[in-house]
Amino acid sequence: MTLQETGPKTAVVGAGAVGGYFGGLLARAGAPVVMIGRPAFVGAVNKNGLFLDTLQFQESVRVEASTELSAVRGAEIVLFCVKTTDNATTARALASLLAPGAVVLSMQNGVDNVEQLRAAAAIEALPAVVYVAASVPEPGRVKHVGRGDLVVGPENEKTKRITSLFARAQVPCRITENIEGELWTKLVWNCALNAVSALGRAKYGQIASSADAWKVVETKAAWSDLSMEQLLEELQEIQQFVLLYPRQGEKGTPRAAYVLSSQTLAQQALAKALKLDELQITHRR
Repeated sequence: MTLQETGPKTAVVGAGAVGGYFGGLLARAGAPVVMIGRPAFVGAVNKNGLFLDTLQFQESVRVEASTELSAVRGAEIVLFCVKTTDNATTARALASLLAPGAVVLSMQNGVDNVEQLRAAAAIEALPAVVYVAASVPEPGRVKHVGRGDLVVGPENEKTKRITSLFARAQVPCRITENIEGELWTKLVWNCALNAVSALGRAKYGQIASSADAWKVVETKAAWSDLSMEQLLEELQEIQQFVLLYPRQGEKGTPRAAYVLSSQTLAQQALAKALKLDELQITHRR
């Protein structure tokens, strides 16, 4: 039995790289999907379909697309993929459009998106940890270069429904009883690896092969078993290795500190706990 025969209508709110990839795979498997995004993306998809350029295949998928949030009406599953700075505004506009019983899945980076949606519009969303390397090199085209799996939790009827849906589209999706720990693990990886990647202009593969770079992070397995207090203690010991300085000749706030201190309350708390504002700006050796 195909998703087309039994699959729930799915709406992607904020269709871009993440929403385009996972929503596109659902559509490819036959699920009725509507992508809600910016005019350039929507225009290209409506004209030529959504082109998925993945590691496994290259294929154009026919999928409905709209610039109007009202297109979410009737959707049983909503993939919430907007930028976190748009959480509150989008949630308030979305709340009255949701079908009774609709499942909203937050597929965003960060640790408190679900809390933000609840505070803004009383939307009880599910958190998801997304592992995918994808981009939109041009409107209507999603380029996939790595991974493509999800983590949701804790186990309940909603999360089991989500995993079943994605499994039928051949998307790995596992359930964890420690979803908060999974969210924080990814955030910590992003804080460390993205800073090194951006400032050192290095790909993750280069970082992984560098002994010096590994001083920045501990293993994921070790982190997943740590309490928040222990995690902060570990980070305080390794923070001196994180590249926090501006680029050569630039002035201003160290970049990693700026990224942390200008984001969500949870990220601000992490920056405060690590005392990032007290670190001296160092230079490359």
